[in-house]
Amino acid sequence: MQVRNESAAGAGLGFAVASAVAFGMSGPFARALADTGWSSGAAVSARIGLGAVALLGPAAYAMRGRWSVLASLRVHLMLAFYALVAVTIPQLCYFYAVSTLNVAVALLIEYTSPVAVVAWMWLRHGQQPTRLTFVGGLIAAAGLVLVLQLFGSVSLDAAGVAWAIGAMVGSAGYFILSGNSDSAVPGIAMASFGLLYSAAILAIVGLLGILPMTASTASVELAGQQYPWWVAVAGLGLITAAFAYATGIAAVRRLGPRLAAFIALTEVLAAIVAAWLLLDQVPDRIQLVGGALVLAGVIVIKKGERVVSDDAETEVPVTV
Repeated sequence: MQVRNESAAGAGLGFAVASAVAFGMSGPFARALADTGWSSGAAVSARIGLGAVALLGPAAYAMRGRWSVLASLRVHLMLAFYALVAVTIPQLCYFYAVSTLNVAVALLIEYTSPVAVVAWMWLRHGQQPTRLTFVGGLIAAAGLVLVLQLFGSVSLDAAGVAWAIGAMVGSAGYFILSGNSDSAVPGIAMASFGLLYSAAILAIVGLLGILPMTASTASVELAGQQYPWWVAVAGLGLITAAFAYATGIAAVRRLGPRLAAFIALTEVLAAIVAAWLLLDQVPDRIQLVGGALVLAGVIVIKKGERVVSDDAETEVPVTV
């Protein structure tokens, strides 16, 4: 069964990279909307809502013959919990974190989520990380500091740090909950229903006035060109939500939460490239060096990680 698992790991790697690239494109699309007067709450709500609707068709196809599982209150509670912890909390907490923290600091705190995933899988499931996992994690962390250019004196607000930690916990929860391959709900359906529940949560938060909701129909600028506002919204909903969450869940179910969480660090590299192409924000040389370190760290981690056999509870090594 090793060949089968290596094949699953290869597919999982492809899904993980595709998901990271898609998530990384959210910044430029959101920035383009923000420049025309969109609030973060409105942009996030549009992103999640459109993503949920876009996945309804594939979800319905995946659920054929399984609709009876939705009659279970336990399943709905699981989906609602996934929506709250894995989708809504990371975005809302990050939104509040950057209101008082430097963006780089908030990102660095949030991107420590792989460490939380490693700790959870070790303490809860006895999956002890390998030495290469530790080494690769340190290399990737060093690269992340360079990419985010976290140098000099940094102002830390206690409330902002708390919100950033909340985003980190939510991000870790995304990988842990997405890895539930024993769920009766297929991955694509879990993504769709989870986004639907999250859209409902965001709507309630918006109606209560907790999250500002302002939007605009002004044209947006992407890659030096003017486009209708809905182009950026479509990018957010279809690419950075529907596609990103669907491929992300597929990746975690094949690779496991631990490895998938570290591969997701490449999202910050995708964000830099997307900002370069769509917003003409050219990365510095030090960021390119940091990006190389992040990739090197992920490769080292992949060398040391394992995937669980589909037919046994033993683990087999993942080869590159």
